[in-house]
Amino acid sequence: MIIIKHDENKRSMLKNGHPYAQRNVWSGFLFGIGLVAFIDETFFHQLLRWHHFYDKSTTEIGLISDGFFHAFSWFATIAGLFLFADLRRKNGLRFARWLGGVFLGAGGFQLYDGIIQHKLMRIHQIRYVENVITYDLIWNILATILLIIGIYLTIRTKNTYHIPKVTSYER
Repeated sequence: MIIIKHDENKRSMLKNGHPYAQRNVWSGFLFGIGLVAFIDETFFHQLLRWHHFYDKSTTEIGLISDGFFHAFSWFATIAGLFLFADLRRKNGLRFARWLGGVFLGAGGFQLYDGIIQHKLMRIHQIRYVENVITYDLIWNILATILLIIGIYLTIRTKNTYHIPKVTSYER
């Protein structure tokens, strides 16, 4: 078992420069999805009351759909944080790479929401006003900026791993 695990780490290290490179991105990605979904749910659904997750039915159904959406956001957040804790425990956390994953998850989710859910599926709009295009542009441009930052950080940190020196105090 140890040999197989070592070989997997070795293969991953040759491909990504570090055995935990992909896990840093995935942890950040899940956390980013959860974070942006939480912000969307809190501000646009609850505080501003601009829309519900599903607006094609009654208010009660809209509130139930918000509850499912909120649960999804917390599952993604918790999963990302469990991976984050595991990376820290194994001394494999590379914060800049993890942050790149956060931006990728946040921007990816927001762009998915803005294009797929708002325009293609039409399950809700950002805000129900006459000139919704202004809201759509701001939403999707912000999502694109988040994605660009995430791509930049992820590419920049791809090969920046260095193995820490092991210091022994034994004589």
